[in-house]
Amino acid sequence: MENKILLFNRWDLSDVKVGDAGLRGQINLKPVLVPRSAGRFATKEFHKNKMSIVERFINRLRVPGHRGRKHQITSGRCPENTMAITSALIGAFDIIQKKTKQNPVQTLVKAIENSAMLEEVAAYRLGGIIARKAVIVSPRRRLDLALRFLTQGIYKKGFKTGRCLSEVIAEELLAAAEGDTKSFAISEKNRLEREAEGAR
Repeated sequence: MENKILLFNRWDLSDVKVGDAGLRGQINLKPVLVPRSAGRFATKEFHKNKMSIVERFINRLRVPGHRGRKHQITSGRCPENTMAITSALIGAFDIIQKKTKQNPVQTLVKAIENSAMLEEVAAYRLGGIIARKAVIVSPRRRLDLALRFLTQGIYKKGFKTGRCLSEVIAEELLAAAEGDTKSFAISEKNRLEREAEGAR
């Protein structure tokens, strides 16, 4: 019997499918035991798609980024320890598997697909005014924004609530995978796409 490489020695990535054709080339589901490349793909441009999608999600959880002009959400209070976040993600995957009876990585991929917006607003100078125009989002940026929205939604729910990080991650991923507007990522995607629709 052939030995399979299982994520964290528990989950098989070979049966995880990406339904969004635009994201198929960006979401890397190559089997890996521990998603930790130690910056191997950071030195070359456009090599992020060679990194496991689970590792990219862990890295984004470490630094979800700022949000708003006054930085209402900041990365300053996030855990710097990769193993702490990895343990929280494993706990979240356990919760997801118990609730859905499915591979939790498939739930992560579905949440990313539902959170990846198709259009956004680009501002440019036209004479003496700032004009806004709806533009199609590239697949790479779609994935980057989806990961940012998911992680910012997780920290928005987790700060000052005293809840376990694993529970918050699982809640956000399940809501996003179902397309529920209770998910910050889904509501943010819908808001930006409505703005783009008005700028057509």
